[in-house]
Amino acid sequence: MKDNVRSKPLRIGILGFGHLGQFIYEYFETERSNAIYDYEIVFIWNRSKDIFTKYEQQLDEKLIVTTIEEGLERSPDLIIEVAHPDIIETYAEKILNVSDLFIGSPTALARTSIENVLRKKTRDSGHAVYVGTGAFWGAEDINKMNERDTLRSLTITMKKHPDSYKLNEPLRSKLIEERNKLGDKHGEIILYSGPVRELCQLAPNNVNTMAVGATVASHLGFDGVQGCLIADESLDDRHIVEIELTGPETMVGEKKKLGFHLKTVRTNPAELGAVTGKATLLSFVSSIKCAKGYTTGIHVV
Repeated sequence: MKDNVRSKPLRIGILGFGHLGQFIYEYFETERSNAIYDYEIVFIWNRSKDIFTKYEQQLDEKLIVTTIEEGLERSPDLIIEVAHPDIIETYAEKILNVSDLFIGSPTALARTSIENVLRKKTRDSGHAVYVGTGAFWGAEDINKMNERDTLRSLTITMKKHPDSYKLNEPLRSKLIEERNKLGDKHGEIILYSGPVRELCQLAPNNVNTMAVGATVASHLGFDGVQGCLIADESLDDRHIVEIELTGPETMVGEKKKLGFHLKTVRTNPAELGAVTGKATLLSFVSSIKCAKGYTTGIHVV
């Protein structure tokens, strides 16, 4: 549920200055050149400070903070995390004492203890947690099915070039082994197929889309939503996300039962080796613009 939306510029802090963090910074800094702007960046934090010296665009060094605590002292309204799930585990409660939180690494929510802590903290602090839809297509309609308890199954398949994956063991070794078997041939390598919860620990940087799906489909959750991770060397210019779901069966005629079924295929242009596709970057910004005025809780926007 939304409250009245504030009229003054929203003060935002950015945690993480990789490809996505830089895109967010550049987008909102460009907007500030307009006569009327709705967002003001008040700080940027990154674990490694070397990234700022390597950044080729103009950057106001006064925005850079050494610690997240230093950033919180600048009274942000919304903090955007685009760093790593561990940041959510370590700092989310501190952040929610001061501001709303936009989670760019929703695989953190696969840890039940973290999700429970965040839900309690939003109630205690009065601040909200937001999760962007990212590459998860159809979130609003799936949320409606979830609210009506008509969502029977949800499977999310992600296909990328092997160089786009940052995997933990044993998936890292599995990918190397299977690529060696293929040699110069192209073919799909199924790295994982099963509940999303386990996969979020094995590929936390790559399956945020699946974590969004499990958050939206809360009745199925991280254990009920299924994920399939595929590496394919032929995908050197795109990422593919397939979302397949089923709903309840309905009688058609006197004797025939027919079940609801939906499958979408999203092809997203992406540079070779990129973790995030180009269309997802813009989707992320659109979600940030929706992340205001909600009451407490975890909201997918």
